[in-house]
Amino acid sequence: MRGLFQDDFAPLAARMRPTSIDQYAGQQHLLGPGKPLRKMLEAGQCHSMVLWGPPGTGKTTLAGMIAAYTQAKVVRLSAVTAGVKDVRTAMEQAEIDAKHGQKTLLFIDEVHRFNKGQQDAFLPFVEAGTVTFIGATTENPSFELNNALLSRVRVYVLKALDKSALVALMNRALHDKDKGLGDKGLSVDDDAKAALVGLSCGDGRRLLTYLELASDFCDGRVISLRDIEEAVGEKVAAYDKQGDAFYDLISAFHKSVRGSDPDAALYWYARILQGGGDALYVARRLLAIASEDIGNADPRAMQLCVNAWDCYHRVGPAEGERAIAQAAVYCALAAKSNAVYMAFSEAKRLASSSPDYGVPDHLRNAPTALMKDMGYGKEYRYAHNEPGAFAAGERYLPPELAGVRLYNPTDRGLEKQLKAKRDYLDALNENSKNKRY
Repeated sequence: MRGLFQDDFAPLAARMRPTSIDQYAGQQHLLGPGKPLRKMLEAGQCHSMVLWGPPGTGKTTLAGMIAAYTQAKVVRLSAVTAGVKDVRTAMEQAEIDAKHGQKTLLFIDEVHRFNKGQQDAFLPFVEAGTVTFIGATTENPSFELNNALLSRVRVYVLKALDKSALVALMNRALHDKDKGLGDKGLSVDDDAKAALVGLSCGDGRRLLTYLELASDFCDGRVISLRDIEEAVGEKVAAYDKQGDAFYDLISAFHKSVRGSDPDAALYWYARILQGGGDALYVARRLLAIASEDIGNADPRAMQLCVNAWDCYHRVGPAEGERAIAQAAVYCALAAKSNAVYMAFSEAKRLASSSPDYGVPDHLRNAPTALMKDMGYGKEYRYAHNEPGAFAAGERYLPPELAGVRLYNPTDRGLEKQLKAKRDYLDALNENSKNKRY
């Protein structure tokens, strides 16, 4: 994998990149035993894909493993420095190599920075199978990549590393004598270990960087919390030895926003930043809050959270952290409703626990004459042709679920208006039923 990574004098995070699936930390939903992606690699096969996830979750590492398992030649292009000419030159060489039986893996990190012209330049070679394309991105590929490219790849979502994956990564680095810190005979005490896990915020690269720096500050054989403080240059005392304090801070922040206390929300946010936490982790939590705790009571909350995230990426931490603070205050003072959260949870439970009821005939698609003869689409009432664009009495759930009510809007914020609208539509449906009988 040296075509993709640096040599043995690289930083610890680069040296410790795994060379086998069993060494890979996290992402068990993709690479666990029996998972399709793992089986594909073990068979030496690969398809074009986009790896989407936060920094330090193993996107580049996974691309390197795929190259090794498939014995492919790696062509790595930078989304920042490579132009259309560079792409075409690389693709021409890939065509030559393909004629000699050599596979080519085209790896583009931060592929969301590639413009349309750059993407179009290698798209035909992906279509023809000349190269296997792997793109890595921290941004939603649905918004950043051409539809033509997206339709020819599979998107895999990588998750922030959990505590067990981070601890496993740390232990491997401490004991590996060839590429890690094993020749130093170091260990990490419980307080320092908890701090490293908390400060890394699910980022494996960050954890290994902090560990390597702390190993330089360590005077003896045991890395202490003080060594971590010296290495990171931040106040890290907030993280207790169980490693739960970071999650306690996030929990306190979430509950403060949910409880409509902007002062507490700002305080816990500042504590997270002071402890070395990632502002974007808070931004992600705010997006969850906007959906789970605010919902349709104030739909503007979700857009403001997205804007704050975007602002952070555009202007950097100094200004971006303040944008996230603005979103936190807004969300804290916004009207609250978990009606959508509860409704969707119940819908998923209902879908998994009930039989697969058939789609009623009047709702079925009828693209052919045969399907029309079978009654598909018959008697369907086009809502726009009805008074008020509402087909009173029309039924959209399977008959077996008639009368089921999942979404129950509250009387807070915008949902007060949605509730009034639903009550009005219910009355129209009831009146239509009475007229039929």
